[in-house]
Amino acid sequence: MIIRSDEDVSKGLENLLLLDPRLNSIALDAGPLPLRLREPGFEGLAHVIVSQMVSRASAEAIWKRMRPTEGALTADNYVLLHPEAWREFGLSRAKADTLSRIAVAVASGQLDLLALSARPPDEALAELTALKGVGPWTAEVYLMFCGGHADVFPSGDVALQNAVAAAFGLANRPAARELASLARAWSPWRSIAARLFWAYYAVKLGRGILPID
Repeated sequence: MIIRSDEDVSKGLENLLLLDPRLNSIALDAGPLPLRLREPGFEGLAHVIVSQMVSRASAEAIWKRMRPTEGALTADNYVLLHPEAWREFGLSRAKADTLSRIAVAVASGQLDLLALSARPPDEALAELTALKGVGPWTAEVYLMFCGGHADVFPSGDVALQNAVAAAFGLANRPAARELASLARAWSPWRSIAARLFWAYYAVKLGRGILPID
């Protein structure tokens, strides 16, 4: 299933709670789950990359400098930027190199980010992580919040690890591999489970922690 609306999220949550009744009390605490979708394509993936490992305020400032005043940020217009533009944006060299490689791949037709939405999650993840600089977290978050994939769970996300530990009363936050194993019980709705735990933890912390606006 591809998630494209609040109705899809609600339907997914209903099915998730049938799969694992332990999550009912967590859902009550979490409240409504946000959709937070961006259009699939270069701009969506670029936004995920910019947002990784920086504060939301920093990501927003960089993104404001990167995005054209009118229209979307496309691979075609990104490859035309002058070589030092990344410094003006405030990007790290590593992120700038990754974005340049992706832009060239998309602009040349070697990478079709739109088509990834229709591919099985494992295939889509493999294609994305084959790109130098794109790790599992980046690929998973892109597939969730741009591709709309319903069965992806970014187990390496520290906020999700903390959320699951808090929700289940674990002494320590689970490592990525352990959390991935736990999340198998929530397939084929793992993206809904991720939204649920982010929302739950946001309630506990009193602030939003979704990795994408």
